[in-house]
Amino acid sequence: MAKRISLPDPRVTPARNARKKPDDRRNGGDRVARRQVAIAEPAAHLDDPKLFVNRELSLLEFQKRVLEEAQDETVPLMERVKFLSIVGSNLDEFFMVRVAGLKRQAEGGVFECGPDSMTPSAQLTAIRSRVTNLFEEAHECWQRQILPALAKAGIEVADYSQLSSRQRSALNKYFRQTLFPTLTPLAFDPGRPFPHISNLSLNLAVLIRDKEGVEHFARVKIPNSIPQLVAVDLPREKGLDRERPVRQCFVWLDQLIVANLGMLFPGMKVLEAHPFHVTRDADAAIQELEAADLLESVEEGVWQRRFADVIRLEVNQAMPPSVLEILIENLEVNRDDVYQLTGPLALVRLKYLLPVDRLELKDPPFVPATPAALQPEDDRKDIFTAIRRQDILLHHPFDSFQSVLSFLQQAARDPAVLAIKITLYRVGRNSPVVEALLEAIENDKQVAVLLELKARFDEESNIEWARALEREGVHVVYGLQGLKVHCKTALVVRQEGNVIRRYVHLSTGNYNTITSQLYTDFGMFTCNEEIGADCTDLFNYLTGYSAKAEYRKLLVAPIGLREQVERLIQREIEHQRQGERGHLIFKMNALVDKRAIRLLYEASQAGVQVDLLVRGICCLRPGIKGISENIKVISIVGRFLEHSRIYYFRNAGQEEVYLGSADLMPRNLNRRVEVVFPVGDPKLICQLRDEVLATYLADEVKARHMQPNGTYSRSSNRTTQDSVNSQQWFIDRAVKHSSRAQAPPLEEASRRM
Repeated sequence: MAKRISLPDPRVTPARNARKKPDDRRNGGDRVARRQVAIAEPAAHLDDPKLFVNRELSLLEFQKRVLEEAQDETVPLMERVKFLSIVGSNLDEFFMVRVAGLKRQAEGGVFECGPDSMTPSAQLTAIRSRVTNLFEEAHECWQRQILPALAKAGIEVADYSQLSSRQRSALNKYFRQTLFPTLTPLAFDPGRPFPHISNLSLNLAVLIRDKEGVEHFARVKIPNSIPQLVAVDLPREKGLDRERPVRQCFVWLDQLIVANLGMLFPGMKVLEAHPFHVTRDADAAIQELEAADLLESVEEGVWQRRFADVIRLEVNQAMPPSVLEILIENLEVNRDDVYQLTGPLALVRLKYLLPVDRLELKDPPFVPATPAALQPEDDRKDIFTAIRRQDILLHHPFDSFQSVLSFLQQAARDPAVLAIKITLYRVGRNSPVVEALLEAIENDKQVAVLLELKARFDEESNIEWARALEREGVHVVYGLQGLKVHCKTALVVRQEGNVIRRYVHLSTGNYNTITSQLYTDFGMFTCNEEIGADCTDLFNYLTGYSAKAEYRKLLVAPIGLREQVERLIQREIEHQRQGERGHLIFKMNALVDKRAIRLLYEASQAGVQVDLLVRGICCLRPGIKGISENIKVISIVGRFLEHSRIYYFRNAGQEEVYLGSADLMPRNLNRRVEVVFPVGDPKLICQLRDEVLATYLADEVKARHMQPNGTYSRSSNRTTQDSVNSQQWFIDRAVKHSSRAQAPPLEEASRRM
C-alpha cells in the first residue's frame, strides 16, 4: 500500500501561547452561532477582480483535467474512452446551461459582471477560444492515441469505405432490415418548412438532384435509440490462440446510413451528405411562482426545452459553405456558434464502445466493504441496534450502498416503525429506494417524500416517480417555491416500548444506486436526539408551514448555513491571532461564493493554513503573496467522481468536522435547501482527518495543483512506485475489509428486491 502523509496533531499548540480553550464541539454549530464573534469587513483590495477566476473558464479547466485522463497512457484503455465520452457529455451540458445563460444575458444587453469583472460578451469570446482548443485536443486524442491503441488491442473502429465487399453486404442487409424502417427523410422546399432539429440530435444534411437536374436539401436524423457503433462481422482466424482476444470491428452508424441513402431517395441522385449536431438552450426557468400546479409547470418547462434556441452547431470540416449557410440561416445561429471539427461529432457517442467485453482493458472490479459496525454478530442483530450503539460513517463507493438500502428496507418491514420521511433529488430510472418506500406503504407505514421535480435533466424521471408514489398513497411534496431542495436526508420514526426514537441517515450524495457506485460520497447513520429533532423540524419545514430559524445541530440553507460557516472560519482566524495554529480543510465540488473566498483570503493573511480540495470550479486564486500564500488548492480527477463535501476546523485542538450537500456557491447558500451536519464521534473525526483528508492531501497520482493564474499542474512524482493514489488507497482498504466479511455486490442486492 502506498505511503501517506499524516496531518499534524490538532491538539499540539505552540508552547509560548499554550492555554486551555473552551470545548465548543459539545455544543455544535448552534454554540458558534450564539458566540459574539465580530466578522471584520474584508479590506477593499480583496474585491480586486484580479483575485477571482472566472467561473465558466474554471469549469472548462475542469473539462481539461477530465481530458487528461483520456490522454493518460497509464489509465486502462477503455477507461480512456469513457473519459473522452464524459468530456463530450460535460461540454454538451456546459453549452445547454452555462453558455445558454450567457447568450441570453448578452442578447438582452446585460452588462452585469461577476467578481472577475468579465461581461457576458467577454466570457462568450473567451469560452469559444477555450472550447475550440479543447475540441482540437479531444479529437487529436481520439485519432492519434486511442484509435491506434484500440486497433492494437484488437478493437477497430473502421471507416465504411475500408470494409470488404462481404462486410459491406452484411451491413447493408442490417440497414434494410433494421434501420431503413426507422428513418424519416424530411425535405426542405417552398411547400415544406425547415424541419425541427431536436436537442443533442445527430443529423445528416443531404443534397440530392432530381431527374430534371434540380438540387434539393433534405435532413435525415440519426436515430439515438440504436447503438451508434455497429458491429462488423470479421472472418474467423484459423488456429486462434484461446488466450488471444477475439478481434472486433465497428463502424459508425451515420456512415452506414450515408452509404445507403439511395434507398431513402429512390429515383434521385445523392450528391453529398454531411453530419451536423445541434445543442439547444436547456436552462428553461420553471415559472413556479405563477403556476397553480408545480408538477404541470415542470412538465411544461421540459416540453418547451425542445423548441428553445440553438446555441451550438457542430459540423464536420468537410461541409461545404453552401450547406453550412442553409443550416446557419434556418437554425438562426451566429457564426460564432458554429464549431467545425475533425473526426466523429458528439464525442459522447463513444460510450457505445464501453460494453465491449474486455475486462483487461478496464478498471478491475472490487467488492465494496461493509463497515465493521454493520457486520452482524448473529442473526438477531438489526441495523437499528447497530445505530443505537454508535454513529456509523459510510464512504461510498468503497463502503457498500447496500447498507443504506437495508436501512430503508428494514424500516419498511419492521412492525415497530411508524413513519419514514426522505428527500429525493436524483433517483434514477430503476430505484430500489423507491421500491422500499412503496413496500413501507403496503405495510401501513406513514411515508412522506420530498421529491424535487426541478433537478435539472432528471425532471421527467422524477415526475414519473412522483406519480407512481402518489398512486400508492405516499404523501409527495414536489418542492418549495423559489428554492431547490438539495439536501439528502432520511428519517425513520420507531416505537421502542414507551419511547419514540428517531433514526437518521444524512448524506453528501443522492439516494441513487447507480451514482453510489460512480461517485465518492459520505453518509452517516445516527440516532442522536438533537439531530433527530432537527430532522423533524426540517421535514415540517419542507412538507408544511414553518418559520423555524434555528436548529440545534444541523446547519441549514438558506436559513443560516452561510452565517454559520462564516463564523466558523472567523473563529479559526481568531484562534490564529491568539497564537493557536489555525487550520481549515475544505473538500467540495465548487468554490464560487465571493464572500466565502474573501474570508478565506483573510484567513490566509492571518496565517491560517487553508487546504482546499475542490474538484471542479474554483474562483479563488491560491499562492498570491500577501493574499493567499497560505492557501493550497488541489483537484482530484480519477476513476470516481469526487462528490463529497467535508468541512474541517481545527478549532484550537477541539476539532469540528461537518459533512453535507452544500458547496460554497451562491446558489447553494442562498437559493437551495441544504443540510450540513456535524460529525460528533471523536473516532469518526479522527478517521476523517487521518484516513480520508490526509490521504487526499497526499495524492500525487490523480491530484492537480492549482496555480495563481487558474491553471493546474501535476506532481512530477506521480509515476513513482510509492506515489499515493487516494482512490486506489480507499479501494485497497475496502478489498482488505471485504476479504474478512464480504458485502453482496450492489447489482445482486438490487435483483433480490
